[in-house]
Amino acid sequence: MASPKVVVVGSCNTDLISYTPRLPKPGETINGHRFSIGFGGKGANQCVAAARLGAKTAMVAMVGNDSFGRDFIQNFRDNDVDVSHIGVTNEAATGVAPIIVNDEGENSIIVVQGANLKMTSSKVEEAEEAIEKCSVLVCQGEITMEATLAALKMARKHNVKTLMNAAPADAGLDPAVIKNSDIFCVNESEAEVFTKVGVKTVQDAQHAAKILLSKGCSSVIITLGAAGALYSTSSENIHVPAYEVTPVDTTGAGDAFVGAMAYYLAYHPQLTMEEMMQRSCKVASISVQAPGTQSSYPTKENLPSYLFI
Repeated sequence: MASPKVVVVGSCNTDLISYTPRLPKPGETINGHRFSIGFGGKGANQCVAAARLGAKTAMVAMVGNDSFGRDFIQNFRDNDVDVSHIGVTNEAATGVAPIIVNDEGENSIIVVQGANLKMTSSKVEEAEEAIEKCSVLVCQGEITMEATLAALKMARKHNVKTLMNAAPADAGLDPAVIKNSDIFCVNESEAEVFTKVGVKTVQDAQHAAKILLSKGCSSVIITLGAAGALYSTSSENIHVPAYEVTPVDTTGAGDAFVGAMAYYLAYHPQLTMEEMMQRSCKVASISVQAPGTQSSYPTKENLPSYLFI
């Protein structure tokens, strides 16, 4: 079996999705019109998004010894993801994420991490061979910081490019996580947590990116929703506008973007970062036009051929 070129160390959460006319107010009960169960968690989403584009991927994660966990492992297999580094624990249930989506496609999410918090540095060490041989390592903020930092440091030791999606934002993030990130990726609200800069415009994003760069990462991506995304280094700022679409469900769009970026970094390194950003934005824009999280991620066969040349 060929070694994976994209390794994701991260979270697995079962999405429990309720579709409602609007988001409820505190203390209010409203009637929804549809419910579904899906596979989520930022790590799993990003891994599957990359795999759908054709990346050979591996997931390093923990799930509970329950039906959600068993279904999760099967879902990875169904998406041709290497599951040999997914552990099963009896100490916690598989993570869950109850999600509410309104008729405008906006969402509200609660995450109960469960087994994700049983990830340890020793679990990451067991996957060192896979990490050493890959092209891109992807991490997020939904597992223990201990495991995330161990993975980033291991990748750095083996000269593997690191893509850190610091979501959800944790103001207490270990500074070493940023320093060991080749690309530190956040959205507007997450950027504000780390920099105290309110990101409302592209200029605000440039200001926030400059602060993040000063913390030691090589480059910064700030996703800006309908305004696209910004890529910054010490010498350049590249703003890529978003594609105009009518969203059905924005859940997981950021993960579609990150998964696509991992794919392009691993398989199309000849592209400029601007081209990678444009293509990743395109993949994300397609994902929001279908309901669900991973179920909305497009496959290579269903995308324009120009995205792969």
